[in-house]
Formats: sequence, C-alpha cells, structure tokens
Amino acid sequence: MVHRDDLVPESAPSPSAAPPQGGAGRIAIISAGVGAGHDGAAAGLAERLAEHAYLVDRHDFLELLPTGTGRLLRGTYHRMLTWMPDGYQRLYAATDRAARPGAVWRALFRAAERRTLRALAPDIRAVVSTYPGASQVLGALRRRGKLTVPAFTYLTDFSVHTLWVAPGIDAHLAVHPVPAAQAHVQGAAAVTVVGPVTDARFTPATDGQRIAARERFALPADAPLALLVAGSWGVGPVRRVAAEIRETGVAVPVVVCGRNKSLVEKLRGDGIQHTFGWVDDMPGLMHACDVLVQNAGGLTSLEAFAAGLPVASYRCIPGHGQTNADALDEAGLAAWIRDPADLGPVLAELLRGPRGRAQRAVGLDLHRLAPGPVTSIAAKTPAPDVKPAVRRFAGRRRIALTAVAVATTACLGVAAPLACAYNETPARFTAVAHYLDGDGR
Repeated sequence: MVHRDDLVPESAPSPSAAPPQGGAGRIAIISAGVGAGHDGAAAGLAERLAEHAYLVDRHDFLELLPTGTGRLLRGTYHRMLTWMPDGYQRLYAATDRAARPGAVWRALFRAAERRTLRALAPDIRAVVSTYPGASQVLGALRRRGKLTVPAFTYLTDFSVHTLWVAPGIDAHLAVHPVPAAQAHVQGAAAVTVVGPVTDARFTPATDGQRIAARERFALPADAPLALLVAGSWGVGPVRRVAAEIRETGVAVPVVVCGRNKSLVEKLRGDGIQHTFGWVDDMPGLMHACDVLVQNAGGLTSLEAFAAGLPVASYRCIPGHGQTNADALDEAGLAAWIRDPADLGPVLAELLRGPRGRAQRAVGLDLHRLAPGPVTSIAAKTPAPDVKPAVRRFAGRRRIALTAVAVATTACLGVAAPLACAYNETPARFTAVAHYLDGDGR
C-alpha cells in the first residue's frame, strides 16, 4: 500500500485545503518493477486519483508471483535485452503473433491469481493494471467471477503487444488514438483515449529555468544539448549513439544511464563529459536540454512531450522499442531515425526547423487536450458498498497452483524464454497447459 504523502504532487494545495482523502473510495493499481516505465505510469495515475479523493493501494505484480519467480523474470528480461537482443526480438515477435499467451505464461499468470486476490483490500472499488501480465491475471479473475469489481488496463506503451489485451478487462485506457486503434483491432474492450499521466513538474522551461538548470547540472550555457536516455537500466548501444551525436556537431550529448553505473564510467572514459547515472530531477534536466533522443518509447518520451522537447527515436532496442518508435512516428510525436546518415540533419530540424516546432505543439497538445484517466475509471466504478473482491480458492486448486509455481520458477529463467522465442513449448509444460485449458474442471 502506498503512503498518502507519496501520492500528493508538489503543486498540490496544503493538506488543510486538500479534499478529504478516501471519500471517493479505494482503488488498487498493479504495476511491475521492470525498468521504471510501468511504475512511473502507476505513480502518475495514483497522483491523479488521490487528487480526486480516492485512496490508492499500489502493488508490484512481480511480488504477487510465486516466491522468487518475479525476481527471476525481471533478471531474465534484463539479461536478454543486454546480452541476447536478437533472442528478445524473437520472443517479442512470437508472443505478439500468438492468439493467446503460451502455456508457460498461462501457468505463470494462473499461479499469481490467489496472491493477487489476497492482496486486494475488501473495500476495493476497482483495480487498474499498468503491466500486461497483471492485466492477464485480472482479466481471468473477472471472467471467472472471482474478482467482483471493475478491472482496467492503462496502456503505457504507444504500441500494443497482444499481452496487453486481456479478455475480461472492463476497459482499456490509451494515451493516444494510435495505441487505441491497435488495441481495438485486437479486440480490446471499451477502448478509450485518456492521454498520459506524468509528474506535474514536467512543463516547458522558461528562460530563467533553462539558465538555472544548466548551471545546476554544470552544462554548457549556450550550446544546443541533446538529452540521450536509455531507460532505468541503460540498455542499448548508448556509447555508440553518444559518440554519433557528438560527431554530428549539431548538439552536445547529455547522457542519462539510469542505474547502469558501469555505463557511466565507460562513457566518461569515451570523453562524453556530461554523463549522469540515476537522476532524481529529470524535469530540471529536461529544462536544461533542447531535444530528447531515446530508444524505447516509454515514459521518458511522454515526459519530454510535456516539457516541450522534440523527440527522436534512434537505434531502438528490440521488441517494444522498435514498435513504439514506429507508433510515435505515425502519431507525429517523435521522428524515427532509421539511417545513421540522417541523425545530424534530423536533429538540426528538430532543434531549429518547422519539424521541431510541429512536434512540440503535438506533444504539448497530447497533455493539454486529453481528459485524463480518472473520469473513465470513475464512470465504471461502482458505489462503495460493492461485494468483497476476494474469494477463496478451493484446497485442491491451491495445491495444483503450488505445483505450477514450482515448475514455472524452475524453468522460466532459460528454457521458457528460448522456447517462446523459437515458437516451441517445453514438454514439461504440457500437463500444465492441459490443466489450464480445462478451466471449468
């Protein structure tokens, strides 16, 4: 559960002037500590709900998985992005083509159901997922009547992988018409464009803010600055991109490496002077810079739009990095630079040309004109006297789920990702698949 103090944005009125907390009821948000994008969206959504007098509980989906499985899943995902990007691309593409999650994933999701229900407070009025795995679990629980309150999916990506769309989810909330259309084509229920949720501090910089931010971060006072980001893990060919930006002579690279301390050291060894690890004041750093270069199309891009920065996608990571870049390009929000020879000219256009001005306007409108997710959530949320959301599992099913958890935990780290990547299902999961397919037994 989240402490109330954590949910009040800096711009909120004083506690004495704030609306009574909890008057609108309690809503749970299930995110996942995979990178920072899903959690960031959950935090922004929690702020909006708190401003409307909702109590908010926060849960990490990885902690709702059987013991050790969440840590294993996160580590495997990180290792594949870092060491086996081609394998991750195959895994992403294979699962995106599938009509339903494979046997391994169904086993994993089923194993999380009981702990998910137990985590929800008895007076919960709705549940919102910002992570596709959580959406799959919530949708299954809704279909079988074990979750008796509405379940929403807040689509944090601009491209919609098939795992985002879960039968049983009451409504899918999208940040833009492009992902909304993708979700609709895949059969998502009640797709609504609500816009993004970002920290209120991400705003276009005034001249004074820009000067102060550059002084605070010890950045050049007058040179054009290209902010290069690679997520909280600092993955992708960051060193190569930083060197290429510097070689264009169009802008000075300012690199944020997240929690990748070794990348910070390597970049500084490469002579990239303005290199940072984890940055707590990203709004301030964006105030100091003139253009954003990114490789994943996640939350940082949405924050840049709110800050009035033009955005370029370049040398994107496999899977969602490339599909998000395509969707952002289609939406007119970020230029996808596919050819290294175009890096300099496109950066120049974004910094000084009409392309940059157009992207800034579209990005700001994305935040200014969207209604926000709270209205859509409130419209489908029942009165406070709903039935309890938690129903107990039968003892036989609980024992079976424990066996599923053990098998999945043992095999997910290596066998499952590689099997999914090459469209194969390990033989040891066959019995699990039959059990899961026989949902009514």
